[in-house]
Amino acid sequence: MPAPPAHAEGPSMSTAPTPEAPAGPHGAAARRGPFRAGERVQLTDEKGRMNTVTLTPGGAFHTHKGFLQHDSLIGATEGTILENTTGQLYQALRPLLSDFVLSMPRGAAVVYPKDAGQIVTMADIYPGARVVEAGVGSGALSISLLRAVGDDGYLHSFERREEFADIARGNVETIFGGPHPAWRITLGDFQEQVLAQEEPGSVDRVVLDMLAPWECLDAVATVLAPGGVWISYVATVTQLSRTAEAIRADGRFTEPEGWESMVRGWHLEGLAVRPDHRMVAHTGFLLTARRLAEGATGFTPKRRPSKTGFSEEDLNAWTPQAVGEREVSDKRLRRVARDAASTIQRGSLPAEEAQARRDAIADGGTVE
Repeated sequence: MPAPPAHAEGPSMSTAPTPEAPAGPHGAAARRGPFRAGERVQLTDEKGRMNTVTLTPGGAFHTHKGFLQHDSLIGATEGTILENTTGQLYQALRPLLSDFVLSMPRGAAVVYPKDAGQIVTMADIYPGARVVEAGVGSGALSISLLRAVGDDGYLHSFERREEFADIARGNVETIFGGPHPAWRITLGDFQEQVLAQEEPGSVDRVVLDMLAPWECLDAVATVLAPGGVWISYVATVTQLSRTAEAIRADGRFTEPEGWESMVRGWHLEGLAVRPDHRMVAHTGFLLTARRLAEGATGFTPKRRPSKTGFSEEDLNAWTPQAVGEREVSDKRLRRVARDAASTIQRGSLPAEEAQARRDAIADGGTVE
């Protein structure tokens, strides 16, 4: 695999055990043991309200009903229940991935946990897999993919906007306690960069979260190994249809399958067991297809003829605003990137050392 250009390298480091990165799955040590200064802790009160705080020696968590000293949490066992100054009870736990994703700094909309779980399972992301991802956003899906491929896997993420890449890097390093050994992030257009940096047929899985995934057909077909899975996350029915029809017309993939998932919680209290009044309904559509062997031509089930064409107006309408995405200013993105970088947990590499490691790898060196 060719080394990436210096500007393209993302967080990557040696997997050899060091004092900062103990042996074992990356980031696992930070999920065990007593609470440490610099960690994020989730405090839940007696009414079920949750707040996430970063533990600071001498700090305090304040509400209109008193305050709780951070020092009483530092060194405490996870699952401890504490009282604040007015007798209010709080249970203290480390945030789960689903909690972290919904509360982390973000510049773009995140892929919800329900969809990330579907992507990892339905695309068969396994330990050691070679995965490429386009459309990093705030890094929510990247975290799930890194957990799935593990330290010995490979995730190469492509992002057009540097601000989004900075936010994603801060969030990934926060939850893993430092740069992840399996992750690279490249700035630039996916179609151009993936062909320049990945060998043909060398990728096991392709995950796309972008406006027009059908434009990437040739790039995906080139780098994806026979039998490999392509999964796309799109927001609208029109995107779903356009992508499916393009895959069918291309002929190098199996028949595409599309679906969405919805999650409805339940109220559980004595005999009052019923669905919650709120639910996480539509967030996006998922579509999968698999790469056929070179030279094979895909076939589709016989159906009645239908109109599948798109007008010139349809093809020119794909903008973030047209599909309902919120426009984010550059000023806000820079601020969120700073927030993401500032939340890196204790136990991670100091910012200067982490950057030095990334620079060394980008220059073709190795990290001791």
